[in-house]
Amino acid sequence: MIKLQVIGNLGKDCVTNTVNGKSVINFNVAHTEKFRDAQGNQKDKTIWVECAYWTDRTGVAPYLKKGTQVYAEGTPEVRTYPKNDGTTGVSLTLRVQSVQLLGSGSREGGGYQSGGNESFAPQASSSSRIPSAGEITEPIDDLPF
Repeated sequence: MIKLQVIGNLGKDCVTNTVNGKSVINFNVAHTEKFRDAQGNQKDKTIWVECAYWTDRTGVAPYLKKGTQVYAEGTPEVRTYPKNDGTTGVSLTLRVQSVQLLGSGSREGGGYQSGGNESFAPQASSSSRIPSAGEITEPIDDLPF
């Protein structure tokens, strides 16, 4: 089995669809690496990963907004497609097994994790923000360890 882990920012809001009676959340994640070329100039290289999260637990979808930083892991797939200029394009796709919000650039957030062993859901307050770990006062019974 090959496993791919991605940490990056969402390029746009996610889209939730139903295909053959199953829910899928589609989103894309950008990861930018900084490096120096042979002449010593600072360069950026951005890799986009298209993600498909097939799950009945779509509670994470409202939080998958453009700019939000996420961690996603799953099985990678490489897809080819014909481009308008006649050449063949290649895209990296991730069949997501779990996703975790890490935060965003403009507001405090994070703390929602979704995956096969999901044991909790986001706690929405009247201001629709996700509480930090220090704000949760109720005990969590189903710890993974």
